[in-house]
Amino acid sequence: MTRVVVAKPGLDGHDRGVKIVARVLRDAGIEVIYTGLRQTPEMIVATALQEDADAIGLSVLSGAHMTIFARVMELLRENDATDIRVFGGGIIPDADIEELERMGVARIFTPGAPTAEIADWVRENVRPATARG
Repeated sequence: MTRVVVAKPGLDGHDRGVKIVARVLRDAGIEVIYTGLRQTPEMIVATALQEDADAIGLSVLSGAHMTIFARVMELLRENDATDIRVFGGGIIPDADIEELERMGVARIFTPGAPTAEIADWVRENVRPATARG
């Protein structure tokens, strides 16, 4: 079964959207580990490693997305865990999405993205560790 750590990094306290995404992923048969609010990149990556996660989904509305995603990607590289796919969503300008993709972020969902689209993307693009070999 695909395992996804879903996290709300930084000081942003708006968690309704990330909780909806977590529920939609669970309903789609994906195992979700939701870390809660105010997580640091270090906490998120540590959880992903400990839980043997296949992906990390970040919800960032605070405007700190460039810093947060960059640090998560850096920590994954440092821990030889670049096979963990990173995706996310939030208030992220189009120009920043292109830069995040260059960093290695697999997908950014913008406000209004249908929840089914997110679940479908995870099912189609994230493979369990056992399937990745």
